[in-house]
Amino acid sequence: MFSAFDSQTWKRLAAAISCISIVGIGLSLVIPLLALRLEAAGFPAHTNGLHIAVTGVATLVGAPLTPWLARWMGIRALVFSAIALGIAALMGFAFCGDYQLWLAIRAAFGLSLTIIFVVSEYWISAAAPPAQRGMVLGLYATVLALGFAIGPALLSLTGADGLLPFFVAAGLIGAAAIPVALAGEAGAVKMEGPALPNLRAIFAAAPIALAAGLLYGAVETGLNGLLPVFGVRSGFPQSWATFQLTLVALGNVVFPIPIGLVADRLNKTWMLAFFALFGFAGALALPALAADPTTYAVALFFWGGLIGGLYPVGLAILAGKFQGARLGSANAAYIMMYSVGMMAGPPALGLGLDLENPGGLFDALAALFLAYLALIVALSRPARAVWRRGRA
Repeated sequence: MFSAFDSQTWKRLAAAISCISIVGIGLSLVIPLLALRLEAAGFPAHTNGLHIAVTGVATLVGAPLTPWLARWMGIRALVFSAIALGIAALMGFAFCGDYQLWLAIRAAFGLSLTIIFVVSEYWISAAAPPAQRGMVLGLYATVLALGFAIGPALLSLTGADGLLPFFVAAGLIGAAAIPVALAGEAGAVKMEGPALPNLRAIFAAAPIALAAGLLYGAVETGLNGLLPVFGVRSGFPQSWATFQLTLVALGNVVFPIPIGLVADRLNKTWMLAFFALFGFAGALALPALAADPTTYAVALFFWGGLIGGLYPVGLAILAGKFQGARLGSANAAYIMMYSVGMMAGPPALGLGLDLENPGGLFDALAALFLAYLALIVALSRPARAVWRRGRA
């Protein structure tokens, strides 16, 4: 499976995947940590969601600028700078008690993570051999998900109070510099593409793929920030409320490589439709299962694992449609759509949680999955054929 990879390919893939996965640990610790701090301070869920959405604003600004910054500074120097900015932001959270100032700190933290994610995902897409791209992206999603599983588990151990969780997150994000440094200049790739991607052209070529990034940004960020709040409001102990995120992420550890292997052989668009349908059904069922911890835990594991296929399969569609400079622009556009989801999803999900406490979180999630499924059906070839006949 991996025997066809030369040493240079291995070096590039290992550096990019290791870097982004270590950052994933820190990110998945920080988002629920901040959400629990705001919940304890008495903020409503929709305000909590608006705080999370600030990270999406930073991503929307930073994603199109990253290719230009990478060409100007070089990929390794840019990643090191982004890691330093992320650590500085975490120290700001730790020592600043003004939650309004946290909005500015979140913007800086979001910008640092955006740069790392855009660079690393381009690095992976460019280095992966085309015939194994789905499998490689599945491996990337698996390792990243493992990081997202470790973060909430660490938070369960450190607790949400005091300085310790911020120091742990800062240490983890700092460790992301190690694989990049070990790769050396020879392990990096040259990031191509204009600073500002042509969103209209990219969206026209791959609307369903870009919408998958948007949906997953809304779902993943909303869950990281608000699923622990759902747990606290449902009467779960704080450790179990946080551990829900680990269960979702563990599903993402198990499923992405099989999903990637299947995606190399089947129609990727219809795979996205299946994930959307499963996400819709699962969101409707999960609140009723929450009374039985064992059944609920198993359901969260499978649900999180399968809906996690949205992101790598959408990314694989883009990597199959664009190459070279256009791939850099398409990847930046994908991150931008993810960031739009980060901005819109948490406030909408938080509003659902406030309106119907606490099951409205899952009702809002179901509505998002249903909307995406409707988009896929509307843009499918049979639907377009019916539309053209109706206009004729």
